[in-house]
Amino acid sequence: MNVPAGTISARVDHLVVAARSLEEGLRWCEDTLGVVPGPGGAHALFGTHNRLLRLASAAHPQAYLEIIAIDPSAQPAREAPLRRWFDLDDPAIRQQLQEAGPQLLHWVASVPDIEAALQRWRALGIERGPVIEASRPTPDGLLRWKITVRDDGQRLFGGCLPTLIEWGQTHPTQRMATPVLPWDSLALQHPQAHRLRLALQAIGLADVPVTTGPAGLRATFRRHDGAAMALTHQEPA
Repeated sequence: MNVPAGTISARVDHLVVAARSLEEGLRWCEDTLGVVPGPGGAHALFGTHNRLLRLASAAHPQAYLEIIAIDPSAQPAREAPLRRWFDLDDPAIRQQLQEAGPQLLHWVASVPDIEAALQRWRALGIERGPVIEASRPTPDGLLRWKITVRDDGQRLFGGCLPTLIEWGQTHPTQRMATPVLPWDSLALQHPQAHRLRLALQAIGLADVPVTTGPAGLRATFRRHDGAAMALTHQEPA
């Protein structure tokens, strides 16, 4: 099918690190990245909560890292059989987090017009899911956004196809401290590499490299001591 005409300028919005608990995610962040994440919030719709860490990236100046976990004290407003976002209800993902600890699970791309981006993906035969209006309270008021979440909660392409987000008037990095972690790159690997490349190109993210192989993600950073480090994720078999 033909991709609709016009240009969409997506950008990498944030990287998603999932953990069994937020406490475990915070310990992992300090031990692995050498930094303490800033405040986050709770997502009543999905029964999750997070902490956020702003990244330093010339190519994606509003990028940040999200540490997210299911909140055991919260019941999702999104009732069953609808599932939580980012495959957090998937038994295989839960088992992997239990065995291997917190890990880079997914990424989110910001777009100026989420419906237009979805139309482009549908033209490629990719159904990213409906657009959901979400929000969470902050000390400065309500943070609002639109986001694609499938009813089954799946990330698609083993987490390599980004979730799409369209922010309201405020982006969360406007309330974050100065970037504390230099982020260098994001690379993707998937058996259907060509199809994944087409999907990224359709929304203006052709600069994200994609290679052929088992589904997985790799993000590289630089610690404050100058040492390079990488976060990786490979999908459960």
